[in-house]
Order: sequence, then C-alpha cells, then structure tokens
Amino acid sequence: MGSKRYWLMKSEPSSFSIDDLSRSPDQTTCWDGVRNYQARNFMRNMAVGDHVLFYHSNADPPAIVGIAEVVTTAYPDPTQFDTTDTHYDPESKPSNPRWDMVDIRFVRKLVRPLTLDELRKESTLKGMVLLQKGSRLSVQPVSPLEWRHILRRAGR
Repeated sequence: MGSKRYWLMKSEPSSFSIDDLSRSPDQTTCWDGVRNYQARNFMRNMAVGDHVLFYHSNADPPAIVGIAEVVTTAYPDPTQFDTTDTHYDPESKPSNPRWDMVDIRFVRKLVRPLTLDELRKESTLKGMVLLQKGSRLSVQPVSPLEWRHILRRAGR
C-alpha cells in the first residue's frame, strides 16, 4: 500500500454540510476552527491526496455522507488571530501559531449515508475511533481496513 492515509472529519450539517462543500468554489473549502490539540495534530499529519470521510454530526441521524480529498497540507488558521471570530485565541501569536487547518475538496456523496447506528453493528469497525466511548474528535484517523469496509457498505 502507498502512503495515502484516511481520515474522518465531522461537521454539523446546519453549519457546513456535504452539499455546502459540493457548492463551494472549486468544490473546495478550508477546514478552520479546530480547537483541539489532538485533532490539530491529525491535520498536521495529513498529506495532499489523503482521503476523508465527511461525517454529519449532531444530525438526525448522524452519518457518514460523503468523501473528500485533502488538497493542502496544514497551515495556520487565520481565525485564531481574528478578534471578531468565534474561534479567536488570544494566546496564539502570528509568530507562533497554535492552530492549523487544511483545505479539502469534494469528491462525491455516498450512494446512501451510513448512519452511526449502522456503523456500530459492524464488527469490522469495532476499533474505529468514531465508535469509541467518549470520542468527540472532529478530525480522526481511519484505518485502510475501515475505509475499504465503509466504502463496501456504502455501495461505493
């Protein structure tokens, strides 16, 4: 296997949905506002060409709804310096930025969403970060086995 890695990124559809991504200029957006160190570190490990499962959180039902691709490596998130932004961080300095983001591009919507309840029933996915008790990370790794299984279940 090559060095391509797989990720899951969560977004509340009321804030930014897979359809919003598909309608974005060049079907691309920046993934800003992440304020969790572990999620930030995962973004710092992303490479151009890595694939992303787009997950609608806080939805009815929560589900994996599409696929995106990483199109930039991590770079400083400008919202951390914007005093008018909800993601402003007074402790972060332009000379030593604390928070990063990546850009992702829409690839496709799944033929049908895979709900959280469906994912929980899959023994192959029992180790998936998303399914761990207390897992709230908005950016998380997905193993190649989990990725292939999810795409099979979604009917490609």
